[in-house]
Amino acid sequence: MDQDNNLEDEPVSHSEDVPPCIPPGLADGETLDMLWKLRAQRRQSSPELPETVSRLTAPDGSVLYLVGTAHFSDSSKKDVATTIRAVLPDVVVVELCQYRVSMLRMDENTLLKEAKDINLEKVQQAIKQNGLMSGLMQILLLKVSAHITEQLGMAPGGEFREAFKEAGQVPFCKFHLGDRPIPVTFKRAIAALSLWQKVRLAWGLCFLSDPISKEDVEKCKQKDLLEQTMSEMIGEFPALHQTIVAERDIYLTHALRQVTRCVEAPSSAQRVPAVVVGVVGMGHVPGIEQNWEKELNINEILSVAPPSRFGWVLRTALKGVLVGILGYACYRAGGGVGRTLMSLPAVQSLLETLRLRPS
Repeated sequence: MDQDNNLEDEPVSHSEDVPPCIPPGLADGETLDMLWKLRAQRRQSSPELPETVSRLTAPDGSVLYLVGTAHFSDSSKKDVATTIRAVLPDVVVVELCQYRVSMLRMDENTLLKEAKDINLEKVQQAIKQNGLMSGLMQILLLKVSAHITEQLGMAPGGEFREAFKEAGQVPFCKFHLGDRPIPVTFKRAIAALSLWQKVRLAWGLCFLSDPISKEDVEKCKQKDLLEQTMSEMIGEFPALHQTIVAERDIYLTHALRQVTRCVEAPSSAQRVPAVVVGVVGMGHVPGIEQNWEKELNINEILSVAPPSRFGWVLRTALKGVLVGILGYACYRAGGGVGRTLMSLPAVQSLLETLRLRPS
C-alpha cells in the first residue's frame, strides 16, 4: 500500500496447520499455490449475506463487502463472521486507528473494566495526545461509552475483534486499520465548535443518564432510524457532525479504495481482482457509498489549523470557565478525576496565564 494513506497494517496470525486436503511433501511454493486455489474454490461468488452488508465494486473488478454495524451489538459480530467466512477476503479493514488498536487484543472482561474505569491516568493520556480541551472532551465521550457499557454489560468494539479473529483464519488475508487518527478527529472537532457549543456539548454529555437496552442498540442498524438520529444531531451540532462523521466518511472511503485493488497470486504473480471486507459503523455506510466514485483529497481533513491570534485573549479567559465545567463533568464521570484535574501541568499553565494577565 501507499505510504501516504496513513493506514497501519495489523499482523494477523494464521494457523500453521496445513489443511488435510493438502498432500504432504510439497515444496513451500507448491503449498502456497494450492492454498490459494483452495481458497478460491471455497469462496462464494454470490453469497447470501446479512442485509447490513453492501457490495461496492472498483474499476479493476475488485469487490468490497461493506458491513454496517452497531458498536454494542451481538448480531453485528455474527454479521461480520458470516461475511468473512462466506467471501474469504484478501483484506479486512476495520474502523479503527492505531490509537485504538489495543481493543483488538484485550479480552472482554478486561475491556469491560477499562471502559468503566475512567481514572487520572486516562485523563492525562487524553490531554497529552489531544491537548487540554480536546482531551477533556474525549474523556466525556469515554464517559458516554462507559454509560452504555454499564447498561448493556458489553464492551465496545466486539465486531472489530470478531473481524480480527476471523481474518486470522483466512489464508493470505491481510488486516488493515482504516480510520483517521483519533487525535486529529478530536482536535478538528473542538476547533470547529464555538465556545457556547462546547459548553452545551460538555453539559449534555455530563448529565447523560438515559437508559439503553440491547433492543435500542439493534435499532441503530436500521438505516431509516439512524438517518433520523443523524438529522437531529446535525441540527444540534452541524460542525460536530461534519468533523466526526462526514470527514471520516471521506477518510474511510479513501482507505477502503486503497486496498480494494487487484492482488498478486503467490506463484504466478498474476494480478487478480481483490475481495475486501470493510467493517464500519452503520452511520458511515451512506457516506462511503456516496463517496465511492468521487475524487477525494484527504490532506485537508488531516490538517489541524493553529489557533489564530485574533481573540486569543478573550478565548484564554473564557477557557477558564470551560475548564471548570469540563472538570466538573470529569468529576462526575470518574469519581476523583475532577479533584486531581487541577494538578495537571496543562491546567496549572492555563491558570498561571490567567493570573498573570494584566487587569
